[in-house]
Amino acid sequence: MPIEGPAFDTIRLELQGALAWITLQRPEAMNSMSPQMLADLTAALDFVEARHEVRCLAIRGTGKAFCAGADLKAVKGFGDGEDEATAIRLFLARATALLRRIELLPMPVIAAVNGLALAGGLETVLVCDLVVAAEEAKFGDAHARYGLIPGWGGSARLPRKIGPNRAKWMMFSAEMVSAATMAEWGLVHQVVPGAELESTVQALAARMTDKSPLGLRRMKQLVDDGLEQPLEVALRNERVMVEAHNASHDRREGLEAFAQKRPPRFNGT
Repeated sequence: MPIEGPAFDTIRLELQGALAWITLQRPEAMNSMSPQMLADLTAALDFVEARHEVRCLAIRGTGKAFCAGADLKAVKGFGDGEDEATAIRLFLARATALLRRIELLPMPVIAAVNGLALAGGLETVLVCDLVVAAEEAKFGDAHARYGLIPGWGGSARLPRKIGPNRAKWMMFSAEMVSAATMAEWGLVHQVVPGAELESTVQALAARMTDKSPLGLRRMKQLVDDGLEQPLEVALRNERVMVEAHNASHDRREGLEAFAQKRPPRFNGT
């Protein structure tokens, strides 16, 4: 049975064994990000990172949307009486810091895209390690439709995920793209019927949460860092990481379990 985490105004936090679920709960606003949601998400991440037993995080929405981006109406009141430009600047700083924190979490992060992922919602998907999407889900960068430009990292991350030409088309056209197409383009890991989204994510998480959390954390770091480095630098960093990993409990435990033909008991050290 899922265990409810702390109560929040705009999200729900549940623990299902080693998997933590964060559910965005502003369906009346298409789960758009308000200042309160940013605060709630930050507190939820604090809770998740403090729980040693949590080894995977999944993020999903409620209703017809995963997330429609920033709640611009709510943003205008952000900043304790600051002018609108300052309020927007503060909000963007908080949002980009939050997404970067999700991206750097020391565990696999799965986006369970139940519906529309637009603008900042798409940018939220982009910071996740794996993406499972319902068949009816759609993805889009809607900024151009309103004379805006990406502000949460979309212009940098989207080309890295699907290639520069496809990213430019999505940004220039503001068209929505199906989950099936995003799977062809490499962003989406798996497309499933909406009714199977939760169980699929649970099964996917189960295939990762019985692995060494230290090993997964180090592999995630090597892959993410290596994308920005020349090949020789990335290979050298891998060798350095392997040397450090050879001294770990999890590496010794994995080899002993293999020799003894038993499941390993990893502890993340």
